[in-house]
Amino acid sequence: MMKKKSIPASKPFLILFLCQIISALDVPLDSKLLEELSQPPTITHQSPKDYIVDPRENIVIQCEAKGKPPPSFSWTRNGTHFDIDKDAQVTMKPNSGTLVINIMNGGKAEAYEGVYQCTARNERGAAISNNIVIRPSRSPLWTKEKLEPHQVREGDSLVLHCRPPVGLPPPIIFWMDNAFQRLPQSERVSQGLNGDLYFSNVQPEDTREDYICYARFNHTQTIQQKQPISVKVFSTKPVTERQPILLTPTGSTSTKVELRGNVLLLECIAAGLPTPVIRWIKEGGELPANRTFFENFKKTLKIIDVSEADSGNYKCIARNTLGSVHHVISVTVKAAPYWITAPRNLVLSPGEDGTLICRANGNPKPSISWLANGVPIAIAPEDPSRKVDGDTIIFSHVQERSSAVYQCNASNEYGYLLANAFVNVLAEPPRILTPANKLYQVIADSPALLDCAYFGSPKPEIEWFKGVKGSILRGNEYVFHDNGTLEIPVAQKDSTGTYTCVARNELGKIQNEVHLEIKDPTMIIKQPEYKVVQRYGQVSFECIIKHDSTLLPTVIWLKDNDELPDDERFLVGKDNLTIMNVTDKDDGTYTCIVNTTLDSVSASAVLTVVAAPPTPAIIYARPNPPFDLELTGQLERSIELSWIPGDENNSPITHFVIEYEDGLHEPGVWHYQTEVPGTQTTVQLKLSPYVNYSFRVVAVNKIGRSQPSEPSEQYLTKSANPDENPANVQGVGSEPDNLVITWESLKGFQSNGPGLQYKVSWRQKDVDDEWTSVIVANVSKYIVSGTPTFVPYEIKVQALNDLGYAPEPSEVIGHSGEDLPMVAPGNVQVHVVNSTLAKVHWDPVPLKTVRGHLQGYKVYYWKVQSLSRRSRRHVEKKILTFRGNKTFGMLPGLEPYSSYKLNVRVVNGKGEGPASPDKVFKTPEGVPSSPSYLKITNPTLDSLTLEWGSPTHPNGVLTSYILKFQPINNTHELGPLVEIRIPANESSLILKNLNYSTRYKFYFNAQTSVGSGSQITEEAVTIMDEAGILHPAVGAGKVQPLYPRIRNVTTAAAETYANISWEYEGPDHANFYVEYGVAGSKEDWKKEIVNGSRSFFVLKGLTPGTAYKVRVGAEGLSGFRSSEDVFETGPAMASRQVDIATQGWFIGLMCAVALLILILLIVCFIRRNKGGKYPVKEKEDAHADPEIQPMKEDDGTFGEYRSLESDAEDHKPLKKGSRTPSDRTVKKEDSDDSLVDYGEGVNGQFNEDGSFIGQYSGKKEKEPAEGNESSEAPSPVNAMNSFV
Repeated sequence: MMKKKSIPASKPFLILFLCQIISALDVPLDSKLLEELSQPPTITHQSPKDYIVDPRENIVIQCEAKGKPPPSFSWTRNGTHFDIDKDAQVTMKPNSGTLVINIMNGGKAEAYEGVYQCTARNERGAAISNNIVIRPSRSPLWTKEKLEPHQVREGDSLVLHCRPPVGLPPPIIFWMDNAFQRLPQSERVSQGLNGDLYFSNVQPEDTREDYICYARFNHTQTIQQKQPISVKVFSTKPVTERQPILLTPTGSTSTKVELRGNVLLLECIAAGLPTPVIRWIKEGGELPANRTFFENFKKTLKIIDVSEADSGNYKCIARNTLGSVHHVISVTVKAAPYWITAPRNLVLSPGEDGTLICRANGNPKPSISWLANGVPIAIAPEDPSRKVDGDTIIFSHVQERSSAVYQCNASNEYGYLLANAFVNVLAEPPRILTPANKLYQVIADSPALLDCAYFGSPKPEIEWFKGVKGSILRGNEYVFHDNGTLEIPVAQKDSTGTYTCVARNELGKIQNEVHLEIKDPTMIIKQPEYKVVQRYGQVSFECIIKHDSTLLPTVIWLKDNDELPDDERFLVGKDNLTIMNVTDKDDGTYTCIVNTTLDSVSASAVLTVVAAPPTPAIIYARPNPPFDLELTGQLERSIELSWIPGDENNSPITHFVIEYEDGLHEPGVWHYQTEVPGTQTTVQLKLSPYVNYSFRVVAVNKIGRSQPSEPSEQYLTKSANPDENPANVQGVGSEPDNLVITWESLKGFQSNGPGLQYKVSWRQKDVDDEWTSVIVANVSKYIVSGTPTFVPYEIKVQALNDLGYAPEPSEVIGHSGEDLPMVAPGNVQVHVVNSTLAKVHWDPVPLKTVRGHLQGYKVYYWKVQSLSRRSRRHVEKKILTFRGNKTFGMLPGLEPYSSYKLNVRVVNGKGEGPASPDKVFKTPEGVPSSPSYLKITNPTLDSLTLEWGSPTHPNGVLTSYILKFQPINNTHELGPLVEIRIPANESSLILKNLNYSTRYKFYFNAQTSVGSGSQITEEAVTIMDEAGILHPAVGAGKVQPLYPRIRNVTTAAAETYANISWEYEGPDHANFYVEYGVAGSKEDWKKEIVNGSRSFFVLKGLTPGTAYKVRVGAEGLSGFRSSEDVFETGPAMASRQVDIATQGWFIGLMCAVALLILILLIVCFIRRNKGGKYPVKEKEDAHADPEIQPMKEDDGTFGEYRSLESDAEDHKPLKKGSRTPSDRTVKKEDSDDSLVDYGEGVNGQFNEDGSFIGQYSGKKEKEPAEGNESSEAPSPVNAMNSFV
């Protein structure tokens, strides 16, 4: 792939150029190329719209822009040109538009208040900044006032007014006493949003003379203090209880207007005794989940990130035991303009078209205006390629002079948005950025990627050739990537050679040559083998390799996936590893790794070391425990321990392990302290303060560990300050408005003294603010509430005890709680790679809208429908997660010729953000699967009938079927192959002019426009001639017909049952069975036995709307079954209605029906003309059998053949005139064509023995005049369709 090179620091503006391009042109990140491309100016950094400055410091108004050539800068102030050269206090930074106003050397900030705007201009256009309003901060003094003492009766309410001076920005209010301690607040006493201190009821303990209101002006870091207020509470007995009244707000209703995205604060403070409890509700709705918070003891309702949906009436209810009072606040949410689609930079080639779109919303709806190079577009120089259409500028057939910077301004009464977007028209001949004659080396059978990084405008076309005069490369053996790269998926030896890349557009042509070498893979032809060796023996592992002669291999040996021990016993040879004087430690897995510059192979073997037969006279055992432990040289931080070793038991002691117990903090728990060599019996131990030590010693030899010694005497060290601070300090929010600070608590002996506590400190990072600290008990967590969502904090945790603090801790960076991402990824694009693979692109969301740690993006995609079947299935959504800030991903496993939808969502630690709008894409056609079945029936002397089913997965539009067949002789030799192309709408074929008594092999597959699918094969035999049938001896030696057999299995399905019928050829008295199962399922076949030798059976208890497979077999005929048939339960099978009119049986049946109707009409005509009763008529009247009544006497119409259309309208079943035998069966000899094959509607059903009950019915009541008045027979086609 193309190698990305770094950009020199002198050209940083080019990065912005790449980030903001949206066009057909793809500009590679190549520094040499970027230095030569022109670019209109782009504002990269500017001061905020409302810029409050410190009047004591210099004013810096930022304006940075990038462009090629570098832009020049100018400023306006209050709408007129600001000539900085005439003001000695104002300077502009070099190569920048940033203004510095010198206040610290005599200037006054008030003199520079105003509205500033920066313009960056070069030969390709001009970009402008926002209107930057400069205002100096103000922190005025408190006005002097005489404050009278407040004398209040116990139980009454009280409000202490703060009334701070008006500052810019407004101050932060808090109440403290003379000792600078915050006054405690509760449900009874609390501070309102206006800074006043409210008492729901006063108590005697509220008496004091130092209620002081403080105003902190953060911008100037000053605090103003109000005169102390005195409050005296006098008691009266008894104290009268009172029901609630509202101190603020007053009245029963009020209104509040808030802007979208801001924090809505509603307040209710009530007086009463007992102290009222506040409850909040929203009339006609619920308070928004996850965005609603209660503060100030539920007196303040806080809803963050408000939207228009939060408008409505909010009711606060104050209640105590004596009653309640409420107040309704009507909230209206307005909105300053916000982007729906901000204009994006456009890079075009001469003659191309493009659009700039600027769409914003707000409440009220913002107005959209356009500027060109900072000038209203109405008075800007005309450009014939430009057309303004509301929020869109349409460019047609642009030229280089069309380059400009356009500004979109969306504004309403609550604010405005301003966006710059340039149109850059480039005309550049092709350039190839890949170095010439670059050499690529690849291992055989691996992919080879040959780069051809290019650029040009218009976008060049890329072609590849092999050799100097080779033809253009095409075909499935090559993959051509959009970035110019040529991929050879499986490189072979013959792929070696010179490849030429040619890039051309209308401005020129250029080419570049690269070279490809294919190397033989590295192989281990003799691998190391499993070895078992006795201790102190010798072992060798072999590793013989074969490699390409031009590659230099290196061989590395590992033991247990780590380097070999640094031991002279390990000898590494050219093809082997030898280990001398093997010990138990040499037991393990040894791996030989062979590396070249292009590949790597490895092989491993296990070495097992076994002990040599021991000498019977020597018994080895673990040592006895040490004894006689003694403590000497006691100091505050150290002590000396000595002991006497126990018996070694024929195995030298290798080392001693010293353990300690802290009887003060963890009695009974022993900890590792240190270890010393086996020759040492004393050790100097380091101690920690405030620990009651006991020590014990364990001896260790090669056999194992001894039992621990008896504990030493106890030694208690003195207390001291903590030596260390908690480890693993972290700050992670659990909610969007908090910061959870956690740490690992110090262990008992680390406290160094009693009274262990922690000082937790935090402050917002990159904000000039003081540390906030709190001291907590010996815990491991502290929660800071009321933080902004996902902002960085500096955190430190310091340990302290009764003797003092630990050393100053180091700072860590944490973040307050995450919230769900706010916006969905935009500009989702799908590129279909092939019929089963697609690539999806999207624009990353702005990091500030993620509101958390960006974890990645999720792509939801699902199949909507198959384009070949037009049938919808259950939607199964699939999810792919792409980690990190990726902006593209591949969607594998798609179905060809299908319609899909997808959307993209951003994911942070809190969860998923909103989904992008669904994107629809379609996969192209693929090759079909094999036909679902191929049946060969009706063999004659010289013909065979072929029937087949369409592919289960057509993967496109079928164009034809391909049939190939050839004869097979008695020695299984194949004859000449014949190929026939069959139209796609055919499902059967009669092959004629075949040889009699000959076996044929058939190959059958389907085709789409993409190509041929997989084929199925079948064999069949034509029957022998008549002489062979009548005289078997004459036909001896010929291939016999395939008898017995079951064929023509047909199904007629309703919702929960299906009638199965078949044709049988073979011996009489066969016992049949039916096997069935769900199509596509791997479950075992279910088997049903057929009573008698009938050729039909009813399957009951089926699931509606389900596809089933079925086959018929005969008992006693080993392994003999019919081919499988597939049917589906549910509504009428439309596929069986398509060609019914062309079926021979249907034409015959219709002729019979027409003849019968004609006879009935004649009979009717005779009766109408002659009247009277005939003998047959008398018999019919006498018996009155409803089954044989031909017509109704009341109206003369035929009962059994009245219009079926009116029946269908009334949704009534057909009755009368079925003419079936009394046992309700239809015998096979009566008709070979059964309506069962075509029936599934509500007017037809099957009885238990499988016969069809088709009831033609007529209404018993007389039809209205506009009904069926004609005595003509209804259409036979309509009669049949009622069963279909």
